[in-house]
Amino acid sequence: MYICYIYCMSEPVIESMAEVRSHLADVLDRARRDDTPTIITRRGKQEAVVIDIEEYRRLYRVAEAAEDEWLNRLADEAEAEGSAGSISLEEMAALLRENKA
Repeated sequence: MYICYIYCMSEPVIESMAEVRSHLADVLDRARRDDTPTIITRRGKQEAVVIDIEEYRRLYRVAEAAEDEWLNRLADEAEAEGSAGSISLEEMAALLRENKA
């Protein structure tokens, strides 16, 4: 799905903030209707991108899923290593309290 999106997505349009400000409605329509992102520059530096809201939501879900997968993998690796040499949260809190005193 992601690979298709890369190949099907239109090349982004790069415009200055002044240009975008003068025709913002067109920029929004282009993002929504044509799936064409607009990269906004300020003083020649790329600052932001305008994309369709549905594309933003899709990307957000992909990022969340990737983060969940990463956290689950870390938990699986920690579980596979076993508990030898590890301490509980309660023990860690007690050590921190001792060091504060």
